[in-house]
Amino acid sequence: MSWYERMNRAMDYIESRLSGNMEFVEIARIMGQSAVNFQRTFSIVTGMSVFEYIRRRRMTLAAFDLQNGASKVIDLAIKYAYESPEAFTRAFKEIHGVSPTMARAQGVALRSFPRMTFLLTLKGDVAMEYRIENKEEFPVYGIEGIFTTEEGQNLVDIPAFWTDCFNDGCCEDLLQSTHDPLSRIHAICDYRETGGKTFPYMLFVHRTPASEVQGYTCVDVPAATWAVFKSERHTREQTSKVTQDLIKRVYTDWLPTASYRKIDGYELEMYHICGENDYYVEAWIKVEPN
Repeated sequence: MSWYERMNRAMDYIESRLSGNMEFVEIARIMGQSAVNFQRTFSIVTGMSVFEYIRRRRMTLAAFDLQNGASKVIDLAIKYAYESPEAFTRAFKEIHGVSPTMARAQGVALRSFPRMTFLLTLKGDVAMEYRIENKEEFPVYGIEGIFTTEEGQNLVDIPAFWTDCFNDGCCEDLLQSTHDPLSRIHAICDYRETGGKTFPYMLFVHRTPASEVQGYTCVDVPAATWAVFKSERHTREQTSKVTQDLIKRVYTDWLPTASYRKIDGYELEMYHICGENDYYVEAWIKVEPN
């Protein structure tokens, strides 16, 4: 089954559970990846969190219920898995701009969000540079943060994490700890379980016998087959956007048609400098043949 077919089956499941409890374990089974990886994938591809999508779909159906019948707010709160009528009302107002009571009136403007469908689109107008590499296990260490996929916060918080670490001197300290003037800072994510809707992300350097690792998180990256994708050249200021755009293309352009399947865990962002304010980034994902 192709990537986009699995995504559509996941959407079928979500649609069937809009009224009732949503089991992300079942979505993970459909996708063949962990629940938190599905949440990351969804936010990368669509630009919104899966939780926001579910909320929009539920509030769309709730508006239809209100206008087409005499449903009570408390009944709709239960139907769409909200803990209380107050929580349901807040969500409804955030989506529609009016209260559930006002939504019953004729002529009130409401918002409708259709079910999302993933389609294979044949573009091919922009080449995507990649290579396949087999690499033995290697050790890294660095500065770790824990990020949430809820509301797409990871797409905002991770660039801020980079900025904070540069500004407060943590990145410089990490580079100094290597005792290697040629060392550069890269990033790795999803290398251990953190539970719930969260995943780890670490700014790392390669570990050698000379490295001073005390106070840092150490990770052994396992031997694997990697698909490696290279970005266009860019300035330092463009790095965050270029990286996110590159990773999105991996999911939307390459994975749906590739003869490889992505394996969960240990995604790498490798940052390279070519000259003064001249950079490129590589996205590394673990893969196996379909």
